[in-house]
Amino acid sequence: MSVEEFKHILRIAGKDIEGSRKSVVALSEVKGVGYNLSQVILQSLNINPYLRVGFLTDKELSDIENALKNIGTVGVPKWYLNRQKDMDSGADIHLITSDLDFTQSNDIEREKSVMSWRGYRHMFGLRVRGQCTRTTGRKATAVGVKKAAGKAPAGAGAK
Repeated sequence: MSVEEFKHILRIAGKDIEGSRKSVVALSEVKGVGYNLSQVILQSLNINPYLRVGFLTDKELSDIENALKNIGTVGVPKWYLNRQKDMDSGADIHLITSDLDFTQSNDIEREKSVMSWRGYRHMFGLRVRGQCTRTTGRKATAVGVKKAAGKAPAGAGAK
């Protein structure tokens, strides 16, 4: 491909990506797709992961888009997917971009409405995954002695 056909900015899965980035790095910029998953996708599509993404053909870009929409058709193992055994459908799916955010917020709201332990922790803004909270993770004011406001220093008034 010649320099005239180089695309400086292109759009993959709703994300603007610079054309000067390598394919594997550019694909991992999409939310929900990490570096390893992007390597697996590009390897299964027989695309060079170190080729600059601006030099990819339109067919290769459409193949990447289709692979991101239907990741099961590419041959990615199911343990790579970020939503195995979905609560609603029971299927193994992979969510990207705003679908990932929306589903995650729905999961948290469901846990709150069911009043699960994790839901309680989310409601009160506490750590959810079993971390220690005795000394770390304090978001409020500092613990300790407060200075008295409005008092003059001891030697200031005597002249």
